Amino acid sequence: VIGSGVFFKAEAVLKATGGDVKTGIWAWLIVGLIMIICSYAFANLATKYEKVNGVVDYAEATLGKRYGYYIGWYLTVVYQPALTSVLAWVSARYTCVLLGIDDIVGGTCMTIAGLYLIAIYAMNALSPILAGKFQVSTTVIKLIPLVLMAIVGTIKGLMTGVTVENFTRVTSEVAAGGGGLFASIVAVAFAYEGWIIATSINAELKDAKKTLPKALVIGALIVVAVYIFYYIGLAGAVSTEEIMADGHAGAANAFKNVFGTALGSLIFVFVIVSCLGTLNGLMVGTTRAAFALASRNEGPRPVTFKQVDQITDMPSNSSVLGLFMCALWLLYFYGCTLMGWIGDFGFDSSELPIVFLYTCYIPMFIAVMIKEKDFSPFKRFVVPLAAIISCGFMTYAGFIHPVISASGDREPWKGILLFFLVLLFVIASGALIKFKGEKRLAAESK
Repeated sequence: VIGSGVFFKAEAVLKATGGDVKTGIWAWLIVGLIMIICSYAFANLATKYEKVNGVVDYAEATLGKRYGYYIGWYLTVVYQPALTSVLAWVSARYTCVLLGIDDIVGGTCMTIAGLYLIAIYAMNALSPILAGKFQVSTTVIKLIPLVLMAIVGTIKGLMTGVTVENFTRVTSEVAAGGGGLFASIVAVAFAYEGWIIATSINAELKDAKKTLPKALVIGALIVVAVYIFYYIGLAGAVSTEEIMADGHAGAANAFKNVFGTALGSLIFVFVIVSCLGTLNGLMVGTTRAAFALASRNEGPRPVTFKQVDQITDMPSNSSVLGLFMCALWLLYFYGCTLMGWIGDFGFDSSELPIVFLYTCYIPMFIAVMIKEKDFSPFKRFVVPLAAIISCGFMTYAGFIHPVISASGDREPWKGILLFFLVLLFVIASGALIKFKGEKRLAAESK
């Protein structure tokens, strides 16, 4: 589940904590622990329901098809396209940094983001085999800049004293009451997201009941370690003041400072490629989201969206809808998150959609405690309860704490209100589509 959000959010964490490296490490540790607990809880379900292949299947297994439908609808129109559009911008942003273009919210950057979105979509729609190979190769590439910065950056920072200096002082004040920590936790969630996919590999493992939970915990621990050591390496490469002042160019300058201009730029190319790899992985899910619903005879026009191209073996209509939703969310991200067209009413589409998915997990874990009588007491009660607490903590950090800890002229409740209004529209439209679908099926069965 190693992704590219760590490059993007490491800078955001430093800003949220006012340059407090220690608080940032706590954020990476806490969200990493939440990931481990929740993935272990889902892994236990996967060992019983061997056909589960994602969060929709988990929702159906625990709470039934209706809940699974609404989760699938949310993934189709909000979660997946929102995150995909953000990764398109992140890839474009780092491309602009590499090319020396300072404006990361201007026409050039957004044009590159749009081109990346279309190019990755085209690769998935026209040659899914090529998209799969690209995904595998970029998975390895992602590790190169992370490991290099973790090792070399940390060593250089210890030798020059930058690491000690960054650990012993805070650059700026942050909100009282843990404001910096909670904001960091919400930001870090983006970097860790994707772990739910790893819980669906049970069909590929021998003796999945024993190996899947162990594999997920060990894998998650490796991811947490890599992310934290990268973060420490970044803090050893340059001062936190420089990273916070440089903003979008902070990571690039850190690599150049450690490895020199030429080699640092080359390694930064790997960062861009890894971002494109993550974008590709998200696009794989986005282009198939409507198809996943249609294959269950759910969602709008199931007959249309479950059609598969005979040549490419891709659900073409579902792919087009996925691209359209990505374009809408990219427009929102540009106008409301980057440009502030609607002021405090704009919510960060790289954060709140993830937090809400954690909220959706809570009823599923409660259902495990009620229904799964075959599980041992530890798996039936202790693990789900820990997962409920973890998801509740994420919900508090994302939706409640920003409101009660707001200071100055900021009014974060407005952005949260808009997000829930969007959710209300999504749920209402999903309910209408489901009602019409059930009415159609009833008429056909007569």
